[in-house]
Amino acid sequence: MIQVLVTGANGQLGSEIKLISEETSIYKFYFTDYNELDITNKTAVENFVNKHAIHIIINCAAYTNVDKAEDEWELSNSINHKAVENLATISKEKSIKLIHISTDYVFDGESKTPYLETATTNPINNYGLSKLKGEEALLKINPKNSIIIRTSWLYSVFGSNFVKTMLRLFKEKDLLNVVSDQVGSPTNAKDLASAIFNIIPNLNNDRVEIFHYSNIGTCSWFQFAKEILAFSNETCDIKPVSSKEFKTKAKRPKFSILDTHKIQKVFNIQIPSWEESLHNCLIKINTK
Repeated sequence: MIQVLVTGANGQLGSEIKLISEETSIYKFYFTDYNELDITNKTAVENFVNKHAIHIIINCAAYTNVDKAEDEWELSNSINHKAVENLATISKEKSIKLIHISTDYVFDGESKTPYLETATTNPINNYGLSKLKGEEALLKINPKNSIIIRTSWLYSVFGSNFVKTMLRLFKEKDLLNVVSDQVGSPTNAKDLASAIFNIIPNLNNDRVEIFHYSNIGTCSWFQFAKEILAFSNETCDIKPVSSKEFKTKAKRPKFSILDTHKIQKVFNIQIPSWEESLHNCLIKINTK
């Protein structure tokens, strides 16, 4: 049986992978979070991999608090960069396939067209920089049959995310200000998890490949919030504001749209629209 290690298993994507894994008997999964396996500790990872004879690693672990990363560089860099270096080194030494999840925040948001995998990276905050350094480490070490998947605006029925925050705020407030000049593609973690299951048996590349995955279509955070509201029973008023009016510690890219043609073509993946996937997620949240 093929043994698969999933790191960051209690996050949004890890939780969705766990759910799908219950429907398959092809793989034996080991779901770990920091408490079970500290991936910043190379020896600990080596011991785990040896003990369980791991064939594939799906690295969902990440430091994702964008604003706190401005003050916690060492911690974010340790998880988003150094840990990836550990996983890449061990994957190369032991011929393990590695799927690493990255982010649209490796880009500066100044593009006018969707970002290709080959587009120039230029992060504008510490979170994006730490994630880019992780990518660069993986590309340099270059274990066979390994890929980087960049995704954007991830949400799920699990964990904390924009969708669940909006649903909570709709109940608490009569008026909400939401940024309208940052555009991207919301991504349901369930869809990305399903895509990963399609990708696993088809990993066959000599050099690390980069792919982009997000749901089809684009919107601003304001439009995203309006769509969430339209599907709820709340009557909150949502007001569009500019990034300048909505101050945050870390700068955000204004344009986060990823070109997904490559992953669709290479792995024959059908990607749903962001509206359809959002509605499916909201139905699940409402029935939980």
